[in-house]
Order: sequence, then structure tokens, then C-alpha cells
Amino acid sequence: MNILVVKANNRPATEAISSKMYETFLESVADLNVTTYDVFAEDTPYFGQDLFDAFGNLQNGQELTDVQQRLLDAKQKAKDAVSAADLIVFAFPLWNHTIPAKMQTFMDYIYEAGFAFKFDKSGTLHPLMTDKKAILLNARGGMYNTPETDRLDMAINYMRNILGGVFGMDIIEEVIIEGHNAMPDKAESIIAEGLEQVKAVAEKLVASKVTQ
Repeated sequence: MNILVVKANNRPATEAISSKMYETFLESVADLNVTTYDVFAEDTPYFGQDLFDAFGNLQNGQELTDVQQRLLDAKQKAKDAVSAADLIVFAFPLWNHTIPAKMQTFMDYIYEAGFAFKFDKSGTLHPLMTDKKAILLNARGGMYNTPETDRLDMAINYMRNILGGVFGMDIIEEVIIEGHNAMPDKAESIIAEGLEQVKAVAEKLVASKVTQ
């Protein structure tokens, strides 16, 4: 199994829980075939008009600018990383009720008709990544596990809807660490329990390799 870990937090693990979740997962799957795509370390220029102009130039056989080529290269690198993976693990925080902008850019790169999904003649969407699995490792300092607050989390809900719905990936595990900022007196136990869950998810992957 080829595992791709998408790291979407550039804060150190001493300060950011999703970074600690990422480190904990990597330490626990050290014997597996794992590749990391760090959205902050990679060149991830934002999705916009320059990229659309690049598509137009390609279609018309026109020369690309340096900026356009840079965008196409970045997009292709993200797509190649996903294509090579059987399992994709996303480690990300909730920032201002959504995912970090660099992670959104990564998702924009792979959110491509003909690559992640397609439409049939009637306009019905068909996922194209049903052969891939996903694991979500998410940290959010507040509490969002009630019907009233769940809709405010546009990070985990976005990832579920796009990966599982549009792309058709099988989301096999989720670990969400939440409430450590809202309840500082319980933060240590909340974080410790969550990291144990991350270890358990990773150890299950290791065990599955041994029994194959």
C-alpha cells in the first residue's frame, strides 16, 4: 500500500495539535511506504486567472508564461502524488471555521473533471477515485459536535463531502481532537486521548500489512 500524508499546518507540533497528530501518525507507520506532501513546504501558488489563462494557452498551442508553467507544474505534482497513493491521510486544523488556504489550493489542484470525477451525458456526476481510501486527522480547539455547531465547521465537513462525495474515496477512519482550547483545564487529557486514537489508527494499518 502506498500512503500519502498531506500535512496542512506549518506550526510546530509543540504549538499545533494537528501537527502533533501528523508526527504521531508518521512515527507509528515508520515501516510502511509513506510519502508526505506538505502544502506549506511545496510550491502551491493559488488557483486563479493565471491558471485559467494557462489552460487557454495550452488549448490554443500558445507559449506559456513562467507563472503559468509554475502553476501547471504545481498542479501536476499534486495530481501525481494522489494518483500514486492507495491511501491518503489528511492532517489539518480548523482555522477560522475552514481549512488552511494552502490546503484549499491543494484540493483545488486535484478537483478536476476527468481526474477526480466526471459527468455523463445527462449531467450526472460520477466519482473517479472509488479505488482510493482516506483518513482524516483533524484538530479544532472549540466544540463542534452538536447539531447547532456542526454546521459551523467547514473543514471536516468540506473534506467529507468532497473526498467521499465528489471524489468517491472511502473514508475509513477519522480522528478529531476538539475542545482543548475551549476547556483548557481538560486540554491535556483531551489531546492525549486523541493522540492515542491516532496511534491506534496507524497501528491498524501496520497490522493489516503484517497479515497480508
